[in-house]
Amino acid sequence: MGRQRRWPTAKQVACVLALPLVSAASTSAWALEAAISGVSEQVAANIDAYLENIDADQYTESRLEGEIRQRTQEAMRVYGYYEPDVTVELNTSPINVQIEPGPQVTIEVLDIALNGDASNDPPFQDALDDFPLKEGDPLRHAPWDSLRSQFAGLAIERGYFDWGFSDRRMEVRPYLESARLYMTFDSGPRYRFGDTLITGSHIEPERLREMQTFEAGDPYLAESLARYNQRLAETGWFSSVSVRPRLETAQELTIAPPRSGDPWWNEATASQPERPRLSSAALASALSIHSRDDTRLPIDINVEPADRHQFEVGVGFATDVGPRLRFGWQQPWINRFGHSLDHDLYLSAPEQRFTGVYNIPLEDPLRDNYRLQYGVRNIDDSDTQSLEGTVEIARRWEFDNRWVQTLYFRTTYEDFTQGGQSDEVWLFYPGIQWSRTRTRPQRFPLWGDRQQLSIEYSDRAWGSDARFTRLTGDTEWIRTVGNDNRFSARLSIGAIETDDFDQLPPSLRFFAGGDRSVRGYSYESLSPRNQEGLLRGGQQMLTSTLEYQRRVTGDWWGATFIDTGDAFDNWGPNGLKTGAGVGVRWISPVGPIRFDIAHPFDIDDAFRVHFSIGPEF
Repeated sequence: MGRQRRWPTAKQVACVLALPLVSAASTSAWALEAAISGVSEQVAANIDAYLENIDADQYTESRLEGEIRQRTQEAMRVYGYYEPDVTVELNTSPINVQIEPGPQVTIEVLDIALNGDASNDPPFQDALDDFPLKEGDPLRHAPWDSLRSQFAGLAIERGYFDWGFSDRRMEVRPYLESARLYMTFDSGPRYRFGDTLITGSHIEPERLREMQTFEAGDPYLAESLARYNQRLAETGWFSSVSVRPRLETAQELTIAPPRSGDPWWNEATASQPERPRLSSAALASALSIHSRDDTRLPIDINVEPADRHQFEVGVGFATDVGPRLRFGWQQPWINRFGHSLDHDLYLSAPEQRFTGVYNIPLEDPLRDNYRLQYGVRNIDDSDTQSLEGTVEIARRWEFDNRWVQTLYFRTTYEDFTQGGQSDEVWLFYPGIQWSRTRTRPQRFPLWGDRQQLSIEYSDRAWGSDARFTRLTGDTEWIRTVGNDNRFSARLSIGAIETDDFDQLPPSLRFFAGGDRSVRGYSYESLSPRNQEGLLRGGQQMLTSTLEYQRRVTGDWWGATFIDTGDAFDNWGPNGLKTGAGVGVRWISPVGPIRFDIAHPFDIDDAFRVHFSIGPEF
């Protein structure tokens, strides 16, 4: 039904004053409504859309009647009704619009032709095959207009820059109840990728060309440019990236996005600077005047270097740990080959650590690289004292399914005291890890998951002080129902097989408890104990979390959760430790902030506070 505004009557005002709570249905009575009869629901809905923005205050009664009649006739033409009889009654509420639709125009002639290189291009033929109208069908304007837009959009996306319509007619004969439709699309030649020109890069140009998603001479495809743009942006080397064809008639313009609103375009162009947009029609018109015989289209790549030094700070607090600070220093590029260096410093009362990662990208820097990692860590927490130094060399591969495989060799020296037992060990062991992380959006994921599986092995045969096989696995899931209900689940497992557990340092043993484990229990306080009652660490570990979050308002969420788990020596423990609590989540400008209060089930009147800033994954 169509709606118009009119001033409320005195009776309506009295009703509003008498009823402070007014329903949505009552509110709609303030607008002038139209009851449409005599046509199908689809046609009535279109008429309603044509009438809904009429402002009755701008018309006299006679002009209002004429405006409603005119718009109704326009709305019916798109469905082939060119001679409807429309009667409008203004003295009713709602307004009564009675329609005698009359005869519906049918298609007598339908002539659609593709000329040029597009005639052999499957997407154009698919668009033509999917056209729903045929001769003898009732005339509908929408499919006809949609096909015209499809051809224009495909031409721009697929490099037919000289396209145009040599014939585009709709001849309607209402008196004969027939229509003749003619469309001839001339695509002209399909342009191909030419040479690339890179400007503004501090990275070796050849490295950037190795990442191209197209080769010179390939048929032009806007999606290939967009994906190349995305790949360059994801390297972290640049603060801005622009990849665009060099159109001689409009060198400073970029192509308007596809009409379909494909996600790949939005993702790939997110880092591009804003420039004037050139519509498909304008581009085609310009190029039709300045077409050229050479169909090779040069590609201009303009980039700006990212800041050489980037810093990140995170803070947190827990009852057992106290305040904690994390400071990150990233150098996304340190030379013209795109090598990068990351450093991370973590400080808390029980633990202090410093790690560095030197990254050497290979031919595909987003997927393949070598990594040199080093670090030191000091722990002084209850029954654990440890000083550890580690050096690791790794090779990383990322596959098309977004799984990442990392093969590494690690050297560790650790001087430790665990549960009153002191030792120092040198360990040399290889490992392999498979992982995958998916999130959207990244800052506060409403959908995402993370998987990780690692296997490590050490043997005295190559000089290591202990023999062991160690397996760890983690999975975490985030899903959102509607806009306001967010669920998070996490499961972690670990197991060690060794002939001398006492030779293993604390860094390889399993402990549970803390804000990333079983909340309600202090940091790494859950593990088997020795005869003196001191923590000694476990050979196995199992923890799980289930959390429900509800949006309170805007960027504020409330949370309730339950955690369970423990570290132990044999599978099938008698019982797992369980904690539960409530919390608050705030999506702040500096990142998600989490505040939790947790209570362990087996300790009366015990509560622990957990506070942190930073991403969940």
